[in-house]
Amino acid sequence: MSVFSEIALAAPVAVFKLTQDFNNDSFPQKVNLGVGAYRTDECKPWVLPVVKKVEKLILLDEGLNHEYLPILGLPSFRSSASKIALGEDSPAIQEDRVGAVQCLGGTGALKIGAEFLRRFLRDAKTPVYVSSPTWENHNAVFLSAGFEDVRPYKYWDKENRGLDLAGFLGDLESCPEHSIFVIHACAHNPTGTDPTQEQWKQIAEVMMRRKLFAFFDSAYQGFASGNLDKDAWAVRYFVSMGFEMFCAQSFSKNFGLYNERVGNLTVVAKDADNLKRVLSQMEKIVRFTWSNPPSQGARVVATTLNTPELFAEWKDNVKTMADRVLLMRAELKAKLQALGTPGTWNHITTQIGMFSFTGLNPKQVEYLIKERHVYLMASGRINMCGLTTKNIDYVAESIHEAVTKVQ
Repeated sequence: MSVFSEIALAAPVAVFKLTQDFNNDSFPQKVNLGVGAYRTDECKPWVLPVVKKVEKLILLDEGLNHEYLPILGLPSFRSSASKIALGEDSPAIQEDRVGAVQCLGGTGALKIGAEFLRRFLRDAKTPVYVSSPTWENHNAVFLSAGFEDVRPYKYWDKENRGLDLAGFLGDLESCPEHSIFVIHACAHNPTGTDPTQEQWKQIAEVMMRRKLFAFFDSAYQGFASGNLDKDAWAVRYFVSMGFEMFCAQSFSKNFGLYNERVGNLTVVAKDADNLKRVLSQMEKIVRFTWSNPPSQGARVVATTLNTPELFAEWKDNVKTMADRVLLMRAELKAKLQALGTPGTWNHITTQIGMFSFTGLNPKQVEYLIKERHVYLMASGRINMCGLTTKNIDYVAESIHEAVTKVQ
């Protein structure tokens, strides 16, 4: 009898299981619209040219070694990451009340922030609100940190395929004071639907008045619109309103550093003294979580952000990715409309970022996978980067067939 014999087999992670099923499929026209990673028009992973350039510079730097980084991470990475989130001229940075923790991807940044909130600011019964729907890890991260009450807040208007602002504001007004709200900074995952600037102002006003804690998740800055400042607008507005808050940043998408796990947790505090105490406790949490972060990806990001010509090149690289996604959105919408596909498809181009919430139901998704070999999440979410000029006609025809044949 094994000591592990009573262990139940866990269900596979849906998005990775989808990729495995896709890889095992021998159909020549198969299409993977599931995985959350950028692909070129040849459907290949893209190593950003600026990343290749910086990696060569790092390789030739005789002054580098493999000693441990500080527990909180590479200082030049942490400061530059916070600057692109808050802006170079952010008063909060100038007032020395912004700090950061280098983390293992955006997930690690969420985890450290959640652990800190649970240990020092909130008890286990404090409600944590995540959008409905949201990225699946949001629920798991806060539950694993010890929060017992993770709730959805209204976000997606299924009928109109857009933002349910009234429902969102209603939940902000009715929730307990001091609740934690996990907010997507831009390119909401999975819906691709973001509030307008005027809507963000309404959201911030209610959150400030009701003493709610804002925990931003910024995984797509630059990738959403092609403009770093535009994609950071909500985060910067909240800081300008005087919020003390967290912002989890990921550099997987906008640098293409998926397997390097480069993340940052930006902390905005009331003043330098509060910031110092917060970071001192976060250092303890990091110490018993992963002890010290890895250096390679952080050096790539720090070198790029702190070198003007490389920074400019990176922004061009990011815009290249964003522009391709915008083109695929326009093409898919046009092809579905040309086919006369039932329903409205305007949401494909009003949504933004890597993902589109198509509105396809689970039965239509099942049809697409089994009959057309087009792989997408059961929610109907598709990765726009999986579309190319070579497969978009097939995908549009497949969606048209699924919608007309399956209700």
